[in-house]
Amino acid sequence: MSRWLVTGASGMLATELLGRLKSVGEPVLALCRDELDLRDGAAVRHLVSACRPDIVVNCAAWTAVDDAETREAEALAVNGHGVRTLAEACGRLGARMIQPSTDYVFDGTALDPYPEDAPPSPVNAYGRTKLAGELAVLETLPETGYVVRTAWLYGATGKNFVRTIAGLERSRPVLDVVDDQIGPPTWVGDLAGGIVELGHTGPPPGIYHATNSGQTSWYGFAREIFKLVGADPGRITPVSTKEFARPAPRPAYSVLGHQRWSRAGLPPMRDWREALRESEVLVSG
Repeated sequence: MSRWLVTGASGMLATELLGRLKSVGEPVLALCRDELDLRDGAAVRHLVSACRPDIVVNCAAWTAVDDAETREAEALAVNGHGVRTLAEACGRLGARMIQPSTDYVFDGTALDPYPEDAPPSPVNAYGRTKLAGELAVLETLPETGYVVRTAWLYGATGKNFVRTIAGLERSRPVLDVVDDQIGPPTWVGDLAGGIVELGHTGPPPGIYHATNSGQTSWYGFAREIFKLVGADPGRITPVSTKEFARPAPRPAYSVLGHQRWSRAGLPPMRDWREALRESEVLVSG
């Protein structure tokens, strides 16, 4: 049995992860931002040394993608420098560290799923800061560090696409949704289960991709959500990214390959449609 430390404990992924760990009886310490701010190096070092975890899952992150375009230094302080401080603290103890990351480290110009060893090339500030965090873990913990990239996360808590679309269905007669960005919708519950399995099995360190299988556009995702709540998908209109401009550019293609995940013997994550149907996010949302 391992002692786990989960940072960013109030977030969407951490909430699911804590539930999974408690359900299997694993001892876990969960810390919210007001209990551990990664920007406070002395606090990070003291706390990790005091609680002496075997496995640290860092769910703390700057996630405001558009805000990062004008506040990149602030985002980097959390997603890059703070991650390095945490990794160094893990290294002093010999603890394993699992760092969730993102498809945004890629530029989205691929035509096939990105393998784990594809060269990163982020197109926005958020992606650059998350890449800095990846490098911090891989450089600091070459024998005990894991980067788990995922994409298009949704869950029963926090702000996410499924809850947003379900809310808009109730308040708007028609919706415009982007149809030229492609990715793998991923239920945070399946990702949390995968992270727990990774922690239990301890495969070789390095980069792993973990998403539900299959792919769709945001438009296709929204149509599936409408179907599941009994609404008419014809109320959704496909639009281009240019028609829905955001401060931060988004990758057009965010599908991730799972080669290393499979080779490590980790269970494959199911099709995104099945996960959406069984997640009960739409019931809770």
